[in-house]
Amino acid sequence: MQIETSRLSMLGSHAVLFTPDCPFDLAHQQRIWAIADTAANWPDVREAIPGMTNLTLLFNDIPQDLDALSSQLDAAWDSGMSKLVEGTLLEVGIHYGGEGGPHLEDVADMTGLSVQDVIRLHSEAEYTVYAVGSHAGYCYLGGLDPRLETPRRKVPLTSLPGGSLSLAGMQTGVSASAGPSGWNTIGTADVKFFDPLRSPASLLRPGDRIKFNPLAVTP
Repeated sequence: MQIETSRLSMLGSHAVLFTPDCPFDLAHQQRIWAIADTAANWPDVREAIPGMTNLTLLFNDIPQDLDALSSQLDAAWDSGMSKLVEGTLLEVGIHYGGEGGPHLEDVADMTGLSVQDVIRLHSEAEYTVYAVGSHAGYCYLGGLDPRLETPRRKVPLTSLPGGSLSLAGMQTGVSASAGPSGWNTIGTADVKFFDPLRSPASLLRPGDRIKFNPLAVTP
């Protein structure tokens, strides 16, 4: 399938961001993974980092011919290359609601579902790690039930503890470290997605999967 539009943007002086116009789904993300593997072997590319329907290339030197690079990336996309990953499955216990999930009832109100249905739909799905980023070890997941789609919060939280389970739009995930968040937090997990003393430091990589299992529900 030929690409319709794409964008190539500079990130500082030694990195570029390639963004094809494509849907947010696993099939297109698998194409991103494949191009990342291919581009990692191109001359002067120091690292290729798959993102959510995008790809970042880090260069040893400042790239000089962006038009040629754009054509090269478009050709790789047009080739239809795809990478299938037999990733590991991580089961994560979740305490839904309570102090660690203050927005669970908000999500129920926004979606028109009961709290029990929100938890059921969220925990029934098996999620695929599309990309790792935002902050160290954080997993961008695909597979959220469309009935759980919610807008981001108008007033973000200034601090959210690590292990917080949140969702917004068609995304859900567990924060790997403390920090601000504009997502809707519905639970908490006791899992360490990033440990600089561990090898590899990130617990999961693109293609791995997560299953959330309810441990308790607190009103």
